[in-house]
Amino acid sequence: MKSVVITGCLGFIGMHVVRACLSKGWRVYGIDKQTYAANRHGDLFLFCEGLDLQYLSLKFADICELKDIPNCDYIINIAAETHVGNSIIDSTDFIQSNINGVKNLLDIIRRKPNNVQSKPILFHFSTDEVYGDIAEGSFTEESPLNPSNPYSASKASADMLIKAWARTYGLNYLILRPANNYGTHQYPEKLIPLVVKLLNQGKKIRLHDEGEPFRSWLHADDTAQAVVKIIESGAVNEIFNVEGGFEQKNKDTVKKIINSYFNGSHVIEHRDIDNLLDLSYKRAGQDIRYSVDDTKLRNLGWKPEKVFDQEIDSIVEHYKSYFRW
Repeated sequence: MKSVVITGCLGFIGMHVVRACLSKGWRVYGIDKQTYAANRHGDLFLFCEGLDLQYLSLKFADICELKDIPNCDYIINIAAETHVGNSIIDSTDFIQSNINGVKNLLDIIRRKPNNVQSKPILFHFSTDEVYGDIAEGSFTEESPLNPSNPYSASKASADMLIKAWARTYGLNYLILRPANNYGTHQYPEKLIPLVVKLLNQGKKIRLHDEGEPFRSWLHADDTAQAVVKIIESGAVNEIFNVEGGFEQKNKDTVKKIINSYFNGSHVIEHRDIDNLLDLSYKRAGQDIRYSVDDTKLRNLGWKPEKVFDQEIDSIVEHYKSYFRW
């Protein structure tokens, strides 16, 4: 039986990874700071209903302040500040959590004695945004890092720290760089839950740069299964991109959300959809398109199972009935 520590376990992706690990019969020790974006721990228990919750333990703590972590096989670090807009307003929390927090985890691993068991592997969640944007084609794991905003710069910095600690101290690591994740239990600062929240409130949907930027969409369940697949492969000291192979313009994503909200693509005319949009906002540091090549991960046997157009209706329905401030 594998044992894993999962930081950010009450976050959107964290909850999906916890469920995937419990589904494998692994022991999970979850750590969460309970920031504004965290789900309630009761939501996690409901999300994992039907699984053996005796294998789940929770600790409420900030990764920057941890002094130690239980012995385990992997520390899956998902704890992070993630919203680009917030990082542009003030990057302080991003530097603290995304860089200093990772350094603290690395030092905790470095200080662990070898007399009980091998030091855990740090399985770190990065982002496809560390590569910057790309008009055509896709980045591979060997592509240079070229972040465009404070958020992606903080994630790129953490990636570099991990590689440096691996070389200097011999620590083992895995880095995952996922595309834009979607699914249930996401805080409504991200596009899908935010659009539904604005529709519920009868407010216009503000789309950056007229909704022209492209984003790749990857279901959080598929991301969680990528984690499981990589761990089961025995890979170490490797970086993996994960995308899912589906991209569209932000304005097309929003139109699909609106159509789902009103129960069908033919319920309202396109001119009515346009009246729901505010296309006047330009965001600093906006990337026009992200795209990563995940061939390396697919060669391990992983492939996405969720299809955006088949999932969007149920996800929109979830957010219609689940209000969060």
